[in-house]
Amino acid sequence: MEWLTLSKYSWFDFVFSVVGVCTFLFDWGSDVWVATEFYSRGDFFWFGVLVGWMLLSSIVVQMFSWFWFEYDRDSEGSCADTKNVLFGDHVKISCLLHVLQLGFFCRHISAIWHGFRVWWRKEQGAEYAVYLTHDLSMLRLIETFCESAPQLTLMTYIMLHTNQARTVQCVSVAASTTSIVWMVVDYHRCLRSFLPDKANQGWGSAAVYFLWNLLLIAPRVAAVALFASVLPRAVGAHFLLLWPALALWAWLQRTDFMESAGGEWLYRATVGLIWYFSWFNVSEGRTRGRSLIYHGFMATDGLVLGATWWAYRDPALTRPYDRALAAALPASYLAGLALKALYYYHFHPKLGPRRPPLGLALEVPDSGAVGFRTFAPDQEGVSSPPPPLRNARMYRHAAHFYSAEGGMSEGGGHEACAAVVI
Repeated sequence: MEWLTLSKYSWFDFVFSVVGVCTFLFDWGSDVWVATEFYSRGDFFWFGVLVGWMLLSSIVVQMFSWFWFEYDRDSEGSCADTKNVLFGDHVKISCLLHVLQLGFFCRHISAIWHGFRVWWRKEQGAEYAVYLTHDLSMLRLIETFCESAPQLTLMTYIMLHTNQARTVQCVSVAASTTSIVWMVVDYHRCLRSFLPDKANQGWGSAAVYFLWNLLLIAPRVAAVALFASVLPRAVGAHFLLLWPALALWAWLQRTDFMESAGGEWLYRATVGLIWYFSWFNVSEGRTRGRSLIYHGFMATDGLVLGATWWAYRDPALTRPYDRALAAALPASYLAGLALKALYYYHFHPKLGPRRPPLGLALEVPDSGAVGFRTFAPDQEGVSSPPPPLRNARMYRHAAHFYSAEGGMSEGGGHEACAAVVI
């Protein structure tokens, strides 16, 4: 009986960790540059908005990091080693670093250091390094939609509002776009790592996955920016109307990602923010219906935002590329939906017949479908040991993502139920 422990750590994993921290530093550096530029030019309002958003998004990411540190520190049994994943048993040091907004960065450094020891020095602890990379993938996902997507919207709005694009603004747009791109590729790769046949999943799958996400996120960002360019005060009301409703929808789907009530509500509030920009499936069951509801609602909302911009714009100040941008939004969204359908029809793995309980290993049944296997006693009555270090959060996501309850018919493609899909 062969178990999938996800314990392999290669030079490719190490490169992804290094590029991840470089992307984080590039994004952070561009934020500081933009904020400094606003302040030096006397644009104190935009300076305050940008700094406030940076601080809020950083606090959210640090809270997730701290919750996970507490969960791992208190874990028992086969996961007991997870209490040493980040800062050892130095709880006060960990708390101070998170208060100083350095917890996320320290996780990056820890992942690089342990990855270097495993890959280059051939030391023990591959499971430890893989555990860190999975957590970082989820934190980068949260950071992207808490900071990069809103910042990309803000920079697009400022360029539309001022009818100019300074170098620092172009750099900020490039940094935010790079962050989104990297998140999509990295998170897709993280999900694939839970498959037994992950080596057979080529870059074509990742390319299609990235493209349909980008083609759906870009028109959403542009529609909000166009709306804000004519009604800047109304965009805040628009967000405050949608965000609580989306967070409530997450609650109605009974999410179970975090291990405490407070952490779960933080997760639901974050899901509401993500849904403002992109689809993110968070619960088991049939995904297709929820996805159709979401995309139908967002397409209608985008049309309303675009129509509002058209009605309130000043025709004398409307530039040709403004009209071209507005006209390209529906085409981009439809192309994104088409590529999403292509991904699930052709690239998404064939699903197994059932969803496993938490903490199971993956296997490939004779049919070739992705399945799961319990840690049940063998014929001698001895249970096979579980993986020495399991990332329960990401295992739970993988079990949801590759469950079969929401799949299509066997003759066509399959859609993952309870998928964490952007």
